Amino acid sequence: MIDSPEHHGGDPGPRAGKVRRVRADAQRSLDALLQAAKTVFAASGVDAPVREIAEAAGVGLGTLYRHFPQRADLIAAVFRREIDACADAAPALAAKHAPFEALAAWMQRYGAFIATKRGLAEVLHSGDPAFDSLPRHFDQRLRPALRALLEAAVAAGDVRPDVDADELLGAVASLCMSSHNAGPGRAERMVALLVDGLRYGANPSRRAPA
Repeated sequence: MIDSPEHHGGDPGPRAGKVRRVRADAQRSLDALLQAAKTVFAASGVDAPVREIAEAAGVGLGTLYRHFPQRADLIAAVFRREIDACADAAPALAAKHAPFEALAAWMQRYGAFIATKRGLAEVLHSGDPAFDSLPRHFDQRLRPALRALLEAAVAAGDVRPDVDADELLGAVASLCMSSHNAGPGRAERMVALLVDGLRYGANPSRRAPA
């Protein structure tokens, strides 16, 4: 067997370098498409022309269809990307803020995510198989993200200990999906009130030793 250059730690050669460049270009096109789709969907709804998305991303229609053969594939990918971004915000906030402040900031982040997806609810429940994995992905990413923040706030004595992460996810979703809270700043205020209520019954004596 002839060892490859990579096996010896040498230069992988021009062909491998070209493959890497192609992959990097494809990833940039994918990222641009998802960002453009997010923006276009927010402004014009999920029925917006795909040509508008391709133009906003700076790619051709062929590139769009190569990544996403069906509109539902693109919608699902945008939703999955937003779930991941929301989940990834939790440890970043925990690293920058005290436990309660991190929890409060993430709850607002999650509320904004839910509010901007209000128009997607009907599509996501359409029965299209492209959306089948999204509820599981939602649970796998967002539940542990919130649970970690919540447990830290409870340990710090800032939040009552009987609060469940699932209950909070559902409560914020209900607040932000309600038509009564569709006005500017309304959902944010409701989420802030909900989070502030978590302080009631908190036990500072549970605070972990420094």
